[in-house]
Amino acid sequence: MIRLNPEQLVFVTERHLATLTTLREDGSPHVVPVAFTWDPEHGVVRITTNRESVKARNAAPRPDGTPARGAICQVQGGRWITLEGTIEVNEDPAEIATAVERYARRYRPLPENSQRVVLRLTPDKVMASTYMAS
Repeated sequence: MIRLNPEQLVFVTERHLATLTTLREDGSPHVVPVAFTWDPEHGVVRITTNRESVKARNAAPRPDGTPARGAICQVQGGRWITLEGTIEVNEDPAEIATAVERYARRYRPLPENSQRVVLRLTPDKVMASTYMAS
């Protein structure tokens, strides 16, 4: 499990947006701005989205069963961090409730949405600006 150093942990809890990169079926990148939360206890990034969004479709396992991969990159001035790893769609109501509650703490409360799912990115690689590096 990835653990962030203190500087990185502070950075991913400040109110910033990031970009999420996932891969389409043809292998081309799909990059979109997103709000996200970091869960240090489980070492995962959570992103809420609609069930039918492109990013949710891209997070489905590959036809051979290989997990999808994604990367989230947050930038502010000279500070940046990229978390790269496997990504999956999670429709569990408890996971959605956790993501919504964490989102409300970092950004703002979300309206009800019956189509909401959670993209759960489990990083296996962290890249960061020099002074934030582990």
